[in-house]
Amino acid sequence: MNPIPFKYLETYEVTSLAQLLSMTSIIDEATKTFKVGDQTFKEGDYISLDGSTGYVYGTAVKTVPAKISGHFERFMGWADATRKLEVRTNADTPKDAAQAVEFGAQGIGLVRTEHMFFEANRIKAVREMIVSKTVAQRKKALAKLLPMQQGDFEAIYEVMKGLPVTIRYLDPPLHEFLPTSSYDVAQLATEMNIELSELRSVIASLHEFNPMMGHRGCRLAITYPEIAEMQTEAVIQAAINVNKKHPEYNIHPEIMIPLVGDKNELKYVKDIVVKKAEEVMEANGVKIEYKVGTMIEIPRAALLADEIAEEAEFFSFGTNDLTQMTFGFSRDDVGNFLNDYYDKKIYEQDPFARLDQHGVGKLVKMAADLGRKTRPDIKLGICGEHGGDPSSIDFCHRVGLTYVSCSPFRVPIARLAAAQAAMC
Repeated sequence: MNPIPFKYLETYEVTSLAQLLSMTSIIDEATKTFKVGDQTFKEGDYISLDGSTGYVYGTAVKTVPAKISGHFERFMGWADATRKLEVRTNADTPKDAAQAVEFGAQGIGLVRTEHMFFEANRIKAVREMIVSKTVAQRKKALAKLLPMQQGDFEAIYEVMKGLPVTIRYLDPPLHEFLPTSSYDVAQLATEMNIELSELRSVIASLHEFNPMMGHRGCRLAITYPEIAEMQTEAVIQAAINVNKKHPEYNIHPEIMIPLVGDKNELKYVKDIVVKKAEEVMEANGVKIEYKVGTMIEIPRAALLADEIAEEAEFFSFGTNDLTQMTFGFSRDDVGNFLNDYYDKKIYEQDPFARLDQHGVGKLVKMAADLGRKTRPDIKLGICGEHGGDPSSIDFCHRVGLTYVSCSPFRVPIARLAAAQAAMC
């Protein structure tokens, strides 16, 4: 099998397959075909890209799932025996969770519940909730989401078989669930049987100049407590159901409240969680253990971590947002100028790829120390993308975190890096 004779290009120079093809082939948009040499490909044909060599093959190349076995498995066993840090994964689906377990993950450090809301069969109910004018209307829409969210959690619990699962409550601003183009807005108004002007008014009211620092995270639960109530019922009922089916799993959910910057914010939402959890357990005639913690992603939370630990049973450092807020950089825009910083020797590396230990790391260490001062047994983890970076993992080991959490395919790297950190 010979590769199509595309010129090898550095990955960063290619932003899309269309760009790659246009450099060395003839593309006919009308017929939806492209031609390379004497080969013509039409829409629906398979091509395969080898990310290691840059070769593109004009056929479907058979693949096998990656797995840890043989000598590598034995070597990783030695690494596991050496490391002190637990390694968890960031996973929002049973498939991702299963893959992470296959690679040796010891739990889930981050389930992003909003990813479940975007699915086609539930986005309408989310939008109904957003345009609701009363609490009763909002609860009616949330009632449609409850069985879906509960089913999601049950499926993840089943895969994890009693390993810890940390579930982050709804985090992004509500406008992200609504369309932006005029056509899509008009379509949605028709589907939801509301006046177009009314929907436009709702969308306008949700507009924020800086959504990253706007009405999101715990702020949503403070404004709309019924959202946190629904998610709590889903989390606890799912755990009860799976525990009944598999008593050996003994599931203890970990509920994470995002974007907290003050103890009183966390207490308000935690009180909602505890009240609803007690109601669900009483209705089922059972008791299960669960934890309520928070994501440390605002510098103020790191500075006041001793106070926040009075309410939080665990901290998970969301280093993506903590880096953005500490640097004052937008993660989406920093690429426009960061190369200038490298060229002029201001920064040596991308702070979103490798943890800034000098600045952001100081906040992490401070929060960890303050949290342990108030609650000596507090669990401390990291669930940003830095959780899969070896140098960042070494830092996490040195400041005494409990675990790192990363994407499923970075779990082996994290396991090895944690062992190396323990040996240094």
